[in-house]
Amino acid sequence: MAKNIFNFRNQLIALSTIALISYGCGGEPTTNEGDEVQEQDADPKQSQLMEIDGKVFSIPSPIQTAALIKNSGTNYNKEILNVPSNVTKYSTNFKKAINLGVYGADLGYVTLYEQTQDAISFLTAIKSIGDDLGVSSAFDMELVQRFEKNIGNQDSILSLVSDAYKSSDRYLKNTQQNDVGGLILAGGWIESLYFATNAAKMTNNKEIIKRIGEQKTTVNNLIKLLTPYYSKSEFTGFVDSLIELDELFSKIEITYTYVKPTVDAKNKVTTINSTTSVSITPEQLTAITDKVNKIRAELIN
Repeated sequence: MAKNIFNFRNQLIALSTIALISYGCGGEPTTNEGDEVQEQDADPKQSQLMEIDGKVFSIPSPIQTAALIKNSGTNYNKEILNVPSNVTKYSTNFKKAINLGVYGADLGYVTLYEQTQDAISFLTAIKSIGDDLGVSSAFDMELVQRFEKNIGNQDSILSLVSDAYKSSDRYLKNTQQNDVGGLILAGGWIESLYFATNAAKMTNNKEIIKRIGEQKTTVNNLIKLLTPYYSKSEFTGFVDSLIELDELFSKIEITYTYVKPTVDAKNKVTTINSTTSVSITPEQLTAITDKVNKIRAELIN
């Protein structure tokens, strides 16, 4: 019996990773004509390059955002997470997909803070939603077994995110579920941004505030990604809310300095060397924080 419970828990870890690593915060990479962007091996603590509907996004994973918050000295705060028991309230595919992203970001947060018991609760919620959406079929038994062998080793578990990222990306592309993929991405992004705005409010950490400002590009990309589904009732209100958030972000000044990427052709890795500086006022940060809180409340309730 104990062995079955152990195996079930580890399968939950594998099944949950679609939300944990595929969808978080990020912007769209920029390249000069003639530059080649090589396939980048996924690192759960660095930005990933993913493509949806022909658009390429550079997406810092929820793990990366959680790591930034933890490194700022912010204590673990269970109160900012979505309640796992809320999973029973999500009856539509829209709410399930959005909250798969939300719970994935939550799982990344609790994993970084090594809160094992809370992680199990989120894994259970993610397993339920993943089964309903059919996303769990993105993972093969070999991947599950690798998770089982490395349970308790945080670094090994996080490194396996690379394989799960590729698997989930292939699954969503092959099944042409771009609307579901877009919603999971958006849910994880909103939750990660919610973490960041709350941490910024408590610490006034400059790096966290910069990360928030850098989402100016991302919110516009999400609007473009979800607009094809605008006529669907649940998408309409959500996209309208993102447009309102975009208006707040539009007032932020971002200076982008392009530096040619370093390409390691042998290992198929591209290092982005460009830099950005962000100018955001306390009033702008407060307005964005309030709007994110409102959007997030509507999504999880």
